[in-house]
Amino acid sequence: MNVEEIMTPNPERVYVTDTISDAITKLFEMDVRHLPVVNENDELLGMLSDRDLRSFSLPFSTGVDSSDAENQRSAAPVSDVMQGDVISVGTDAELSEVIALMIDHKVGAIPVVDSLEGGLVGIVSYIDVLRLAEDEFSF
Repeated sequence: MNVEEIMTPNPERVYVTDTISDAITKLFEMDVRHLPVVNENDELLGMLSDRDLRSFSLPFSTGVDSSDAENQRSAAPVSDVMQGDVISVGTDAELSEVIALMIDHKVGAIPVVDSLEGGLVGIVSYIDVLRLAEDEFSF
């Protein structure tokens, strides 16, 4: 099975210049766990997960930072906390390859880029894989 068959097309994303506050808001509003980070040409630059943002915001919840410092930190660009060494696949990738990458690298989502132009076109998450498995195993 090809990744294009189960990916979520045109996924929510953040731009490398968006603020951490913007990304947190988008994650909660969209109820997603992963956001690809792109530039103005939709080229994939990294990934941002709810885990990245939880570790970033931990000092907020412990009361270590003052209000001004919290505002400064949340106004920082997502590039400060994103994972820059991101694994991605092309639209022609086999689903088995994507699952193997998720397991090997212990990631919950893999961005899908256009095989010819390189722009972000989709994302495959563990939820997409589980939905497929549910359909396959339902009797």
